[in-house]
Amino acid sequence: MIDKFVASMADAMAGIEDGSTVLVGGFGDVGAPAALLDGLVVQGARDLTIVIVAGGRDGSKIERLLELGRVRKMVCSFVRPASLAGRQFQQGALELEIVPQGTLAERIRAAGAGIEAFFTPTGADTILADGRETRVINGKNCLIEYPLRGDVALVEAWQADRWGNLTYRESARNLNPVMAMGAALTIAETRHVVGLGDIPPEHVHTPGPFVHRVIHVPD
Repeated sequence: MIDKFVASMADAMAGIEDGSTVLVGGFGDVGAPAALLDGLVVQGARDLTIVIVAGGRDGSKIERLLELGRVRKMVCSFVRPASLAGRQFQQGALELEIVPQGTLAERIRAAGAGIEAFFTPTGADTILADGRETRVINGKNCLIEYPLRGDVALVEAWQADRWGNLTYRESARNLNPVMAMGAALTIAETRHVVGLGDIPPEHVHTPGPFVHRVIHVPD
């Protein structure tokens, strides 16, 4: 019988290795897997690459990982210079890779969809293109981008069944579905547990095959 629910946060975090690339769902606090990020703090993995839209604003769960010196690199769409992440970057203690938000989402989706490269006009005429391949396609200068694969994805769901089918609530859907697609191991926290068949097919935002572990974190 397939049952992807785990009994404890330790079980959910088991096997995350030092040096892992961790994809983190959410936009700010909306849809962010807060309990799983706390679990990652306790779990202890180091030398991490964190992939997230907003880079470690003060007071966030990511900030705690940064404080502990557990993050080597952050891939994100923006970071405040005055935040801890911004200060660590300026001090040479943190690597930063800035990726436009749509490109970031598409790179992760490409990893899950088996797409090995794509071209986009976004960033093609900026310093982001320095030293990289560009082509003129349909009259537009385009920059090549490659998939961004994760070892682990952490996502927050509103509902889940034991097969790992997930539904996200309203705007919490944001980056969670593509993050769930792009990793070798996807771990979801869910507010509610439902029975098989209780989620209508059209409301399954992330199908179970993309999800490996689920932990129930009630409201």
